[in-house]
Order: sequence, then structure tokens, then C-alpha cells
Amino acid sequence: MKDLIEVLHEDNHVIVVNKRASDIVQGDKTGDVTMPDLIKEFLKVKYDKPGNIFCGVVHRLDRVTSGAVVFAKTSKALTRLNEQFREQDTKKTYWAIVEKAPKNKTGTLTNYLLKNEKQNKSYIQENDLKGAKKATLNYKQIAESDRYFLLEVDLETGRHHQIRVQLANIGCIIKGDLKYGAKRSNPDGSIHLHARGLDFIHPTTKELIKIVAPVPNDNLWKWFEERV
Repeated sequence: MKDLIEVLHEDNHVIVVNKRASDIVQGDKTGDVTMPDLIKEFLKVKYDKPGNIFCGVVHRLDRVTSGAVVFAKTSKALTRLNEQFREQDTKKTYWAIVEKAPKNKTGTLTNYLLKNEKQNKSYIQENDLKGAKKATLNYKQIAESDRYFLLEVDLETGRHHQIRVQLANIGCIIKGDLKYGAKRSNPDGSIHLHARGLDFIHPTTKELIKIVAPVPNDNLWKWFEERV
């Protein structure tokens, strides 16, 4: 069980885990084991706890994405963290390995995104159509190889597939992301998008918690991490 979970931070109220690309944060039609299930089992064994264990979902990452995810260990923490993430009083930093360099090495992207529930895909709209939500991110190119480019992305909003669709829109398709135009999939079904950094205020102590999530055990990720 321990091998299935990489804990980045844990205290009485909060646990932060480095999600693998195969893990799901919340249950879906696959019926696969969720991260809260794994965490509950992990805590049960670690603390030799009988009975039910609380593990509340605070925010989500796409299944194909890796990186830092926060879970609440108490209902009080869940309420406060949910509000903090909803109000976007957090700092989320992602790394994305893309197939083509952006025209400008740094920039801000603002678009209106409309989610297609049936396709589980978001589309960029030219203007504020009914149901479309404003999406803003800032990016900078921080490394490159002979074939790929590493972008650091800071999210100002948290829309469905936001980074994937906005980067694809400027020609910077994320490696392995077939849904948004990648040439080929990754062997493990992941995409090269990683929730690298997460800053949030602790729900009870009010301290600033700064998380850095190590990249997946993948040669390309490791190559880039060594050069930043």
C-alpha cells in the first residue's frame, strides 16, 4: 500500500499526495479504486486505526495528469480548503512538455472555454457564449531538448482541461495528449502534464504550505528536471 502513495505533506488535518497518471481522484464509470480509497487504507495501516477514516476531496486532477493533490483528513479542513480553492486563493504551478515551442517564450493566454460533457472535452469560443467560462493562464518556456519544450504554467483560473486546450490552441500540444492533437499516445496512457507546485494556506494553523511534487519516473521528465 505504501508504494501506491507518495506523501508530500501530512498533518492532523491535511494530506498531500503526488498523484500518478493512472490514479483517479474521484470515482467514474470504470469503477477503479480512487485516491481517497488508497489514502484511507494507507492511514488505516499507518496508524492502526479501526473503523471509518475521513478523506475529503478538495480539488481534482485529470486522470492522465500527475502531481500534487490535497485531501482533507477532517470535515473542518475540507470546508475551509474547499472555500480556499473555490475562491482561487491558492497558487498552482504546472509543468508541461510540449511538441512545439511557443512563438513567445513567455505569455498570458485568455480564452473562453465551453465544456462538451458528452465528449469530456473543452473547446475555445471566440467570445463569451452562454455557458462558456473565462480561462487565464501564464506560461514561460524554461527548458528545451532537441524535440520537446518544457513550459511552466501558472493558473489564474481552474477550468476543465484548461492547460491542455489553451496550449493546444497556440500550437503547443502536450506530449501524449491525443484528445487535443498529439501525434501519438504515451505507452502508459499518461500525458506530459504535471502539477509541480501548490501553495495554500493551512486550514487550521493558517501557515503557508508550499508543495513541490517530484516528476514521474520517466526518462524525459527526469532529463528536463535535471536541467531546470
